[in-house]
Amino acid sequence: AVSTLEPRKNLPRLLIAYARLPEALRARHPLALVGAKGWLNTELERHLAPLERTGQLRRLGYVPQDDLPALYAGAHAFAYPSLYEGFGLPLLEAMASGIPALSSHRSSLPQVAGDAALLINPEDIDDLTAGLEHLLSDELWRAAARPRGLEQARRFSWERCVEETIAVYRRLLEEPRG
Repeated sequence: AVSTLEPRKNLPRLLIAYARLPEALRARHPLALVGAKGWLNTELERHLAPLERTGQLRRLGYVPQDDLPALYAGAHAFAYPSLYEGFGLPLLEAMASGIPALSSHRSSLPQVAGDAALLINPEDIDDLTAGLEHLLSDELWRAAARPRGLEQARRFSWERCVEETIAVYRRLLEEPRG
């Protein structure tokens, strides 16, 4: 997960779901938690400690933007079970890096993910656990998700944003005023 560590990111549920995965899967795929410390982290800290003690979680803290490509390049998968996002740039970055992704089915995230990410109910720990297991172990799905993620990420660019914004203004200017 790459984000500020705050309640809306739903990290305590992610950690509970991850801890429920089979031991062998957790041993092969330690969780890297990336992001600056946010607020209201007492519950999060409670769930971090046991996974850190066993080496199944690596807390990396804030990572500068310039270093994120190397971090994504080393990732096996990306999980973003946020309860609310205005956009979800980390999800897009992961898909643009060819990383199979899991995301919440809430807020703007389905639009960002398209059909490229595995969408889960972020409040259902069983759904999140099953999603993580699928994300980490289904190699056929992972192989299909990579090109879908790359294609979905290409749909978002600053150039396209500018073009679509200009198109909206043109339509508004062309509408009859009354």
